[in-house]
Amino acid sequence: MTLPEITAEEQSALAGALLDALNPLASAMRARATGQPVERMWDAEPVEVALSVLAAWKVVDAEVERLTAVAARTAGSYGASYERLGAAWGITRQGARKKWPDAVDRANPAPAEPGVLELFGGRAELIPDPSNGGWRWSGTGADGVREEAGNAACCATKEEAAARAGAFLREHSTARP
Repeated sequence: MTLPEITAEEQSALAGALLDALNPLASAMRARATGQPVERMWDAEPVEVALSVLAAWKVVDAEVERLTAVAARTAGSYGASYERLGAAWGITRQGARKKWPDAVDRANPAPAEPGVLELFGGRAELIPDPSNGGWRWSGTGADGVREEAGNAACCATKEEAAARAGAFLREHSTARP
């Protein structure tokens, strides 16, 4: 899954909405911390005001993390795998499992379905192999190199196929570390 991009107009509207939501919170937090009235929030030294705003952003960040976990658990409750959660967030399956350890019900996993992995500007397809009960993958890196891994010794699980495909996509990205 490719992460969605937003337009400059959408980004501007988002920033405006976030600032509109943040200002009352920052003012209220500063008023509690200083004992000053809320309307005097902006009358302090600039560094104090900036630090108050930073503290308010930390609160917003924690709330976004909480709401993100709720969204991940909701997707998991509808059958999303850690692979799909990671793809939606732009991280690996392992990263998604670490970030949201309780999001996917491991006792009732979703049935084996083909998957797509889009990382590092490339794309790989994960395919169940009914002949051996394992998985295979084929992919094209951002540099145009194509590879298929489909022999019986390839991958015992979808996660292993995704890991190998992810390593291939990283190796064949256009951006080199």
